[in-house]
Amino acid sequence: MSTMSAAAVAVWLGTVVTILSRSHGDRNVYPSAGVLFVHVLEREYFKGEFPPYPKSGDAGNDPITFNTNLMGYPDRPGWLRYIQRTPHSDGVLYGSPTAEHVGKPTVIEITAYNRRTFETARHNLVINIMATEEFPLPYQAEFYIKNMNVEEMLASEVLGDFLGAVKNVWQPERLNAINITSALDRGGRVPLPINNLKEGVYVMVGADVPFSSCLREVETPHNQLRCSQEMEPVISCDKKFRAQFHIDWCKISLVDINKVVPVYITRPDPGTGILPEFGEYNPPSESLKSRDYFSDFLITLAVPSAVALVLFFILGYTMCCRREGVEKRNMQTPAIQLVHHSSIQKSTKELRSMSKNREISWPLSTLPVFNPVSGEVVPPIHPDNYETTSMPLMQTQTNLQNQITIPQQRPSGDNYVMSTFRRLEVNGIPEERKVAEALNL
Repeated sequence: MSTMSAAAVAVWLGTVVTILSRSHGDRNVYPSAGVLFVHVLEREYFKGEFPPYPKSGDAGNDPITFNTNLMGYPDRPGWLRYIQRTPHSDGVLYGSPTAEHVGKPTVIEITAYNRRTFETARHNLVINIMATEEFPLPYQAEFYIKNMNVEEMLASEVLGDFLGAVKNVWQPERLNAINITSALDRGGRVPLPINNLKEGVYVMVGADVPFSSCLREVETPHNQLRCSQEMEPVISCDKKFRAQFHIDWCKISLVDINKVVPVYITRPDPGTGILPEFGEYNPPSESLKSRDYFSDFLITLAVPSAVALVLFFILGYTMCCRREGVEKRNMQTPAIQLVHHSSIQKSTKELRSMSKNREISWPLSTLPVFNPVSGEVVPPIHPDNYETTSMPLMQTQTNLQNQITIPQQRPSGDNYVMSTFRRLEVNGIPEERKVAEALNL
């Protein structure tokens, strides 16, 4: 039993040593300047570096993500890109180093995160960029492939198939992939998640021979016209790519770097506003004399405050001590002008009081009505001084004042219908007597 436990401890220690050696071991790669560099971060390589997880689960399918950065810096070099589509896929470092990075080892820190166990593993990737005699290749062509994503194009077999197709239509002696760029990095839009649409990828290749006639067909006036009309140009060698790669021939770029005129950026002469160079900057010494700011305080605050105080007293004297008053004004005003002013005020008050009592139009329900019994016109049911602002348009018998009830004959029967009329006087005779005389007729 003790022997088994000792063996288990030995195996465990060996595992720990292996993990530590992998985590801190450096891996060296030797890309060439001007040639596409692709390094795959395989998940299988990092799975063995994570310690065993005590809980049940499929350790072979743990989600793993990677973080890559230049040692001592938070991000990668400008020429190096990284992509990982999902935590269950491998990560890819790719890019095209330039000649200025030759001879300068670039150390990339790679940190793997296990999203299930929250464990991390780290190792360094040392990129030693080598110079090449055939850099740069003079003839460079950039193709836009519509049916590929960048991680699909970075696969060695897919990239090999594309370079083989290009070699068939170009026939160069040397052909290299210079760079691969996602269409999203060129301002492209994210495709809709339908019909397996791809984001597209730009692939730049270089060769040592001039462009073939097939590639030059894009520059013909007929194809240029079709491209301007957003139509697909007619390319004779398109069938060699169509089986696997859908190329947008209107976006192909053909560059002969031998004919490119170099642009030298010269520094303009310094003008009068630019100080001449005096060498290194020498800061002032620490033994500086203290400065008295009392005079600056007086000039900045005391003087404006004194001027404002003087202006305040002048304005106060003018407003309070130089007022004439109403009595002095009336004494200096002629008497006839005061009389006119007083009469105008009285007339104004009288007009305002009269405007309060002006009549308003009466509603139709209060106009005189015809009395069917006496044959006379009955005046309105309100006096002249009756308040009409709160009077309803349709009066009811319970709301009427000073009314009497008189009987009214019916065509048949001995019953009477009571009618109401206002008690008024007409020519000195009460209205109810008039109604009684009318009933005796």
